[in-house]
Amino acid sequence: MTRRMPTRPRPPAALAAALLALSVGCTVPGAGAPRPDPPPMTAPPAPPRGFTLVASGDVLPHDSVIHQARTDAGGDGYDFAPMLSAVASVVSTADLAICHMETVYGADGDYRGYPAFTSPPQVAAGLAATGYDSCSTASNHSLDDGPDGIRRTLDALDAAGVAHHGSARSAAEAARPAWLRAGDAKVAHLAYTYGTNGYPMPEGQPWAVSLLDEERILADARAARRAGADVVVLSVHWGTEWQTDPDEQQLALAKSLTSATTAGRPDVDLVVGTHAHVPQAYEKVNGTWVVYGMGDQIAGPMFDYTGAFDGRGNQGSIGRFTFAPPKTAGGRWRVTRAEFIPQWYDIGAGRVVHLPDALAEDAGREDCAEARDSVKEAVLSRGAAADGLTMGG
Repeated sequence: MTRRMPTRPRPPAALAAALLALSVGCTVPGAGAPRPDPPPMTAPPAPPRGFTLVASGDVLPHDSVIHQARTDAGGDGYDFAPMLSAVASVVSTADLAICHMETVYGADGDYRGYPAFTSPPQVAAGLAATGYDSCSTASNHSLDDGPDGIRRTLDALDAAGVAHHGSARSAAEAARPAWLRAGDAKVAHLAYTYGTNGYPMPEGQPWAVSLLDEERILADARAARRAGADVVVLSVHWGTEWQTDPDEQQLALAKSLTSATTAGRPDVDLVVGTHAHVPQAYEKVNGTWVVYGMGDQIAGPMFDYTGAFDGRGNQGSIGRFTFAPPKTAGGRWRVTRAEFIPQWYDIGAGRVVHLPDALAEDAGREDCAEARDSVKEAVLSRGAAADGLTMGG
């Protein structure tokens, strides 16, 4: 026998209508409005990103360097990238890389070395291929070929995508820093030289080369801050050639530049020096890192004032600085890690040697060990190790 389930009584019509309205999300009088959807989940803002900056010494193409670049190009043109390839990994992996273009560029194959340099414009492409973002162009050789040399040099750097400061084609360009981006920081790069080997400024162009003047430097640095610079980097062509110790002008200017502040914030965040042709010390001055001299990155055989060959003229360092963002808005971006990387230009091979790598591959290379120890001694000669400077790889 089959049991039948009892029939359930049907609800009143008004109740059925209310239940139906609720089931489809509609409103009926007296039922109330539906609840709004919850707001979408939003991720917290990412913290500001810091960055690493590397800076290196003089690019000084003597006749032998020009010949090497022509050989590396197979005799057709000039290729400067191979001689820099050993340090490309250091340069290209930094967020920002700064070089020093000591010489101006020539034209139509008129390329020569010392004493009045005109280098092949292909140097710019080699620097870009290595990973450099900006070059200082203020040096005692900036007027070796007059305003035409400056124009050719800056045109070639522009074409290669390398920013620059220190020499200029116009007054407006001279007044404008090289603007760069690194991490979340807006960086201003400014460059100056002690002189131009006695060459006067071109007629009507007093702004052609930025000369080393404390008041002007600080005015430019403060103008960059007002224009939004988070970090101001100075390249300074200064010092006494062949002298490992920084001279009195370097020491005095480093002290005054790093002590200058606006609204409690230093006007300058890093000073990197060139010109002496030998490695010089790193030092923390008034809380700011100063590299008195990075030595030469590329140069032919170097002879001192007595006419004797001096191997220190082919030694140099790459400075590497890690910047962290300020903890509060408007604060200073601080260097949290400072390193130097010793390098050497092997004039026999026509190559820059990354000394830590070379010695890791062959610990018995006496030439590399001698160069490394020479650079290290100079770099640490003013006690930078106590302030945390280490040798990087």
